[in-house]
Amino acid sequence: MAKVQISSVTVLDNPSLFFTPFQFEIVFECIENLIKDLEFKIIYVGSASSKTHDQTLDSILVGPIPAGRHVFVFEAPPPKPDLIPFQDAVGVTVVLLTASYLNQEFTRVGYYVNNEYSDPEMKENPPTKVEFDKLQRNILATNPRITRFKIDWEGTEQEAKEQEQEQEEEQEEEEEERANEEEREEEKEDQETPIHVTLNEDK
Repeated sequence: MAKVQISSVTVLDNPSLFFTPFQFEIVFECIENLIKDLEFKIIYVGSASSKTHDQTLDSILVGPIPAGRHVFVFEAPPPKPDLIPFQDAVGVTVVLLTASYLNQEFTRVGYYVNNEYSDPEMKENPPTKVEFDKLQRNILATNPRITRFKIDWEGTEQEAKEQEQEQEEEQEEEEEERANEEEREEEKEDQETPIHVTLNEDK
């Protein structure tokens, strides 16, 4: 059973200009005390064709978390225009709000975002170079896509995986060191091997 449930997310200051910070009011319920932090991220999808253009606008750690209802406002700066492909700057894209515990994402809330010029003439005849300061951002807040993931809240499986990975890395390092040591020993033996010369005595 999930120990944290996001009850609601409210998009603030929407619609707004492109360079206005993102603001989300997040309400969540915690059914028991959590000693570790929750991590929240806001991710702007720069292009639907490749994740390489995704921008993590901000991430915050919240915790330790006592049981009960909690509310906070998460604010993040706007995306960097130079990281957005020209052909994807104007039009519809996506912004994601993610929540994780022990490096495991348990909730993702996605919103469609429409960036367009507020000036009717610029809408009809968009400039050849995108003028980001003239763009208006409208987050379609009434229809978010919410995805929940099952995670290990106790962290036992995650810790076991990390320990197993650490053991494998240590084993690889030991084997590599052992191979290097054997190679050094062989080189040393080659250097110390005496050369036997047989002298024929004249009879």
